[in-house]
Amino acid sequence: MIDGVARVRAALDPMMSKAEIVGDTTKIRLAEASGDGHGAWPVEIWLALALIAVIAIAWKPAKRSILGKLDDRARRIAEELEEAKRLREDAQASLANLQRKQRDAMSEAEEIIAHARGEAERLRAQAAEQLEEQLARREQQAMDRISQAESQAIADVRNLAVDVAIRATRQLLADQVDEAKGAALIDDAIKAMPEKLH
Repeated sequence: MIDGVARVRAALDPMMSKAEIVGDTTKIRLAEASGDGHGAWPVEIWLALALIAVIAIAWKPAKRSILGKLDDRARRIAEELEEAKRLREDAQASLANLQRKQRDAMSEAEEIIAHARGEAERLRAQAAEQLEEQLARREQQAMDRISQAESQAIADVRNLAVDVAIRATRQLLADQVDEAKGAALIDDAIKAMPEKLH
């Protein structure tokens, strides 16, 4: 009969190697096969205890490795989340900056358009004023030319009228006045000249 206390101690001893556990399991099977149980616990219990012992022994080194990997994974996830958060904040800052620049550009464009409209209105008013001044100057020049032409026409008509009157008078005098009467008229005109000149 295999000592039950030795089996429990072997199952619970963390320093026990797998070979010893397998050896004890083999001893249990042999004892069972020989029928030398003498009221010992059933084999299933011993197998369950052995399985628990193997899990407990394997758990301690595996626990460190598993927990270490989980901690590493959690740390990497936390770093990735932090990086994602930083990237999100950078993206939001960039978006806000671009939106601000867009608003500034729109405001500047509106100012440029308003300035261009004002400048166009000023130029239109200036052009209209210059056009009015040119029209007024041209009208005045036309009026001056008309006035000069009128004066010239009047002078030409007077000169022509004087020439016609002189010719007519000559012709009339030549036809109606004889030499003696003509000499008397000339003498009277010469006498009247000093009075007319003063």
